[in-house]
Amino acid sequence: MTTYRLAGTAAASVCVLLLAACGSDGGGATTAAGPGYPLTVTNCGAQVTFDDAPQRVVLLKSSAVPYLHALGVMDRVTARAGQYPKEYYDAATQAELDRIPLLTDKTDTSGHLQISKEVVISQQPDLVLGEVDNLSRDTLSAVDIPLLEEPAMCPDSTGAPTFDDIYEQMRAYGRVFDRDTEAATAVTALRERMTRIQTQASAPADGRTAAVLYPTVGGGTTYAYGTASMAHPQLEAAGFRNVFADVRERVFEVTVEELLGRDPDVLILLHGDGDPRAVEQGLTGLPGAEKLKAVRAGNVMTQLFNFTEPPTPLSIDGLERIVRRFPAAP
Repeated sequence: MTTYRLAGTAAASVCVLLLAACGSDGGGATTAAGPGYPLTVTNCGAQVTFDDAPQRVVLLKSSAVPYLHALGVMDRVTARAGQYPKEYYDAATQAELDRIPLLTDKTDTSGHLQISKEVVISQQPDLVLGEVDNLSRDTLSAVDIPLLEEPAMCPDSTGAPTFDDIYEQMRAYGRVFDRDTEAATAVTALRERMTRIQTQASAPADGRTAAVLYPTVGGGTTYAYGTASMAHPQLEAAGFRNVFADVRERVFEVTVEELLGRDPDVLILLHGDGDPRAVEQGLTGLPGAEKLKAVRAGNVMTQLFNFTEPPTPLSIDGLERIVRRFPAAP
């Protein structure tokens, strides 16, 4: 099993380094002192040292799946928990997931995974990917099991995400799993794909506006996404102006009255699972929502949460879906 050593640090983003020597360029990209192990990863304010590449990985969230698939290391995932909607994956990735035992997909009323420490420990993992409420990094570190979370989902994350974060995280996973060459190839392919998508997107000069929301199914609180979320650069890349570009928070409550005041041309509605029609009804069924420009024009699109957040290759998939649904004006 991979040796694991944990120590506190002030850094909040992932950086990969050799022998604890870590640096960063001006754009936040990380540098390594050299190839090989031991390898130290700084993640959510904690340093984790691997003496070799992980071989027994347990997934507690789906966010890492597209990275692991691109690197060719899905065969190292020995168990998974949580929800993995088929809409996220191509046939090859889905086949890889189908071969991985599912420990549980039980969630609480807010959609958070419920799994015990004992169940995870029984898998003898040398890496857990994804932190959940009742199974924290500290809990796992007490039994010498390392955990990595997507940087944008770290509790103290304050940086505004960009598509460059996807490329940086691919390289980080490449170093952790000793797949630097595969990571470089994957980053090149993702950059080329982004270029193709953006040639089809609306020009910002078109002046179209949009908002990304997370409605409560059945009615209730509606959440919106500001500049600290991946929703913001995604809208910009699609050629829209985010009507909540003046809000520096990641996610916050919003009323129908405020939505009417900003009245975006397009609404993107995020959801975790279930019927997209129920998600749309969660917004359009609110009193006054029928007056929204996007609702009147039928410019409302539902999208699974990981197609936007956190920054992963799925965010590029989500961008492509938005551009396809709302193409540039002729």
